[in-house]
Amino acid sequence: MDETERTRVVTRVPDPRFLRDADGTILKPPVGWVLLPPGDATLTRRVKEAGPTWTIQEKRGNKIFSRGVLAPPANIAAVRAALEGERATPEYARARARDADRRERVQTAYVEDFGAAVRAFLRFSPAFAAEEAALATAVTAHATPVGSGTVARTQRIPVEERAEAAVIAWMRHQTTAYDSLKIERIKGARREVRRELAEISRALLARHRGPARHAPEVCPLCRALAGPTPSV
Repeated sequence: MDETERTRVVTRVPDPRFLRDADGTILKPPVGWVLLPPGDATLTRRVKEAGPTWTIQEKRGNKIFSRGVLAPPANIAAVRAALEGERATPEYARARARDADRRERVQTAYVEDFGAAVRAFLRFSPAFAAEEAALATAVTAHATPVGSGTVARTQRIPVEERAEAAVIAWMRHQTTAYDSLKIERIKGARREVRRELAEISRALLARHRGPARHAPEVCPLCRALAGPTPSV
C-alpha cells in the first residue's frame, strides 16, 4: 500500500488539491479516493472501520468540525449497501421507534426540570406571577430544543447554573440593545459588554422580586414579554 494510503486526520489548506497532515506535512490525497460528506454517523464510522481513510477536520475557535472522510469508493459503496440492507428490516424500524420514544421521554423530562430550575432562579413575587410564568416559558422554549447549541444543552455545569445563564442570555437579546451594538474587535471587549449587560439584567430581575407593581410600558422586561405592539 502506498504510504499516503493510510488512515490520517488532515486539515484543509488554501490549495484545494492538497491537505495538511497532523504533523504539518502537505499531502495530495490518494488517487481515486472520494469524499464521504458528514451527516450519517453510522456510515462514517463503518467506513473508517473498513479503512484506510483520511478524516478532514476544521477547527473554529475551541470546536473541531468534521468536513467529511476521504476513502476508496469501493469501501464506501460496500458499507453503504450493507447498511441500507440493515435499515430496510422490520427489526431496525422497531429499534428506531424505541429509540425515538426514549429520546422524546428524556427530552420531555429535561424540559420540565429545566423550566423548574428557571422558575427557581427567577423567584418573582406573587405580584409578578404572570410575568414569571411567561419568562420561564419563553426562556425554556428557546433554550432546550435538541441541537439548539444553547447553554441549556451543556452538561458541563449544573442545571441551576444553566437556567441562570439562559435567562441572562435571553434578556441580553430581548431587553437590551446588545444585538445592535457596535463592539470593538479587541480581545475581551464583547465579554466585558456582556458582563455589564448581565448586571443590568440582574437588577431588572430584582425589581420583579419585590411586591411593588410598576407600569409595564416603562419596564424593558414587561415590554419584551408582552410582545411587539400591534401596528395601527
